[in-house]
Amino acid sequence: MTDEFINFEQLSRSEWQELHQQSNPLLTEKELEAIKSLNDRIDTTDVQEVYLPLISLIEIYKRTRDNLAFSKSIFLKKEEVKRPFIIGISGSVAVGKSTTSRLLQLLLNRTFPNNHVELVTTDGFLYPNTVLESKAILNRKGFPESYDMERLLNFLDTIKNTKEAQAPIYSHEIYDIVPNQMQTISEPDFLIIEGINVFQNQQNNRLYISDYFDFSIYIDADSRQIEAWYLERFESLLELAKKDKTNYYHRFTSMSKDNVLAMARDIWKTINLVNLENYIEPTRNRAEVILHKANNHKIDKIFLKK
Repeated sequence: MTDEFINFEQLSRSEWQELHQQSNPLLTEKELEAIKSLNDRIDTTDVQEVYLPLISLIEIYKRTRDNLAFSKSIFLKKEEVKRPFIIGISGSVAVGKSTTSRLLQLLLNRTFPNNHVELVTTDGFLYPNTVLESKAILNRKGFPESYDMERLLNFLDTIKNTKEAQAPIYSHEIYDIVPNQMQTISEPDFLIIEGINVFQNQQNNRLYISDYFDFSIYIDADSRQIEAWYLERFESLLELAKKDKTNYYHRFTSMSKDNVLAMARDIWKTINLVNLENYIEPTRNRAEVILHKANNHKIDKIFLKK
């Protein structure tokens, strides 16, 4: 094992799948198709071999968390307070975080039919484009300074300690925060927080977002592979934007394919890769589980924190 994974136990996919035996995959191919991101690839075999063992592990963590909360309430002689089980999911742009998050939400709903499972992306806590422009950091969208981290921490603190909280909504179609719209999260049993920055700390180092997590996952892959997925996704976004003049990506549809791909490669190299290497990947070891992807988005290795 390399030094970068020194505090993790590495399991091959075959070793991992043996940890959970269940013939029913809980989902159909049609349901999987509905939750996949543009160029992501996942099938019921992946659910069976990778994600159902992951759900079993989450069950163990949830039981342990609940038992600890009960024991602490007895020790403190206070009534036990119901709090959501919060799962953080991080990784690079285009690595498949959104698909993993939606899949976990669906599987948790099936596994715990009486529980309420919510999903929030940290994209909603980006500053609006007008604010980024005023700070002259629109070209650093996605970097730590482009997020309203205080607002994100306040959201997590509110949802952890009260019954309801609201989160802003981000639209990739307009490439901005949606004005005057909020996502209301009310009394979740499970809350999934997905974003490239969920293991990062805010600039004053007072608190880590991950301090609020009960379980956490990092989606990992070689940066060259992620670049290929990013370019695939960029092409897919342009195809969707061709007939929609309100779509942010419509402005690029009149360019030649070679020029568009050259621009996308430059964006990857000067923005997304820099962000990955300097700010996202260095937080990887804060996760409880690292899912490593090989070609075709197939998970080949799982790293479990010791």
